[in-house]
Amino acid sequence: MKHLKTLPALCLIAGLVVLAGVLLGLTHQADPDRVVIKMGHGLDTFHPVHRAMLYMAERLEEKSGGTMTIDVYPSEQLGNERQLVELLQIGSLGMTKVSAAVMEGFAPVYSLLSVPYLFRDIEHSYEVLDGEIGRELLLSSEPFWLRGLCFYDAGSRSFYTKDKPILHPDDLAGLKIRVQESPSAQRMVSVLGGSPTPIAWGELYTALQQGVVDGAENNPPSFYTSQHYKIAPHYSLDEHTSVPDVVLISTTIWESLTPQQQAWLQEAASESAVYQRRLWKEASDEALREVQAAGVTVYRPDKRPFVERVQPIYDDYRDSDDPVDQQIYRYIQAIQSMPEAEVGVATESTPMQP
Repeated sequence: MKHLKTLPALCLIAGLVVLAGVLLGLTHQADPDRVVIKMGHGLDTFHPVHRAMLYMAERLEEKSGGTMTIDVYPSEQLGNERQLVELLQIGSLGMTKVSAAVMEGFAPVYSLLSVPYLFRDIEHSYEVLDGEIGRELLLSSEPFWLRGLCFYDAGSRSFYTKDKPILHPDDLAGLKIRVQESPSAQRMVSVLGGSPTPIAWGELYTALQQGVVDGAENNPPSFYTSQHYKIAPHYSLDEHTSVPDVVLISTTIWESLTPQQQAWLQEAASESAVYQRRLWKEASDEALREVQAAGVTVYRPDKRPFVERVQPIYDDYRDSDDPVDQQIYRYIQAIQSMPEAEVGVATESTPMQP
């Protein structure tokens, strides 16, 4: 991802394509008074994220009196995640959605959201992401032509494996675990005792099938819709991280809007985030029911050994001389000092009942 951070080739041509980018990412079509923003993403049309984007478009149209809307292009119609981000950076696409883990390659402070066991529960994460810390994170990528508008819920990530459940960090010893191309994710799995193996999401099913990796980690809807549960029948809800998605707009497009148009768009995005959270909860509950009905054993391991094992990650931030790491550690302290910010701990390591 560090190649995305600098993008030397794109920087050389950015000045030549800004005008063309505005025409592609933000169009007035036949009506000079109607603004249409193009938004692309890689998920299918049934996904809560896609449905929330459509809701955002509806709210924007209503707020603007029909003068603004968003055209949403799902299923990688306009490119994969990396390509969509690059298009945003040159203004050739208006908006997209990426994981906050991906944003580490642009604004390193986003690494905060990959810190394991940062939040005590989902309500605590909402409080942080909707507050001042969340706003600072959303704006931290503006130097790289990417402005965050809101966070979408992507649930909590947990381990799923082929041959045995992960009920204690020691169970990860000797196992190759697929992770995102995120330094924070790789560091976490290493500290817990596993062998982190970055693999593209689209290649993971085959990698599990062929034994390239022994397991992976992700949220319930992704575990279900990917059909990974057919190969990895052990799902241990250790919920080590709660890395949200980020709705992004190209700064080229954002700055071409009037202050009133910006306000309408921000309001519509924020309202869509609330709507998406409800959809995500429904999808997550359904996913757990479906995988258990298909024969997957779902466990709720005691989180305390996992929390203890990842303490070196916190120490790394505390002891670092890097200004960004120090900023992340200050954020960690602020988040964990919020009322009732203790990590929730399960008391059993027994299979859940369907």
